[in-house]
Amino acid sequence: MIFLVDHNLEGHALLLSGSLTNQGWADLFPIRFVLLEETALPITSSDRFVWRFAQANQMILLTANRRMKGKDSLEQVLREENMPTSLPVATIGDADRVLTDADYRDLCLNRLLELALYLDNYLGTRRIFIP
Repeated sequence: MIFLVDHNLEGHALLLSGSLTNQGWADLFPIRFVLLEETALPITSSDRFVWRFAQANQMILLTANRRMKGKDSLEQVLREENMPTSLPVATIGDADRVLTDADYRDLCLNRLLELALYLDNYLGTRRIFIP
């Protein structure tokens, strides 16, 4: 499973990936965190473009974005384009805590592992709030 990391969560993803490895989960679950720059997507890409890219490449978008601002906002895109077969968006509820609270970070990681393991149960769900 590949999580496409929104540009404002790059450091968060590094910590989550480190926890994944340190806890031995990386050996059991082939999970990768991919940054926008690794995909050649500019950080100025619209939410619509990023969501479509993630869907086309079978990636779960990992974000902290919860607002609806404009016709290309992530929430608007999900309302308009989500299908029963669409991959969900994983939205971290308190991104700052991922950086400062190891217990919270572990809860987030566990939820991401659950999402990856039982992905079929979440298809068509617009958002999964983490943890």
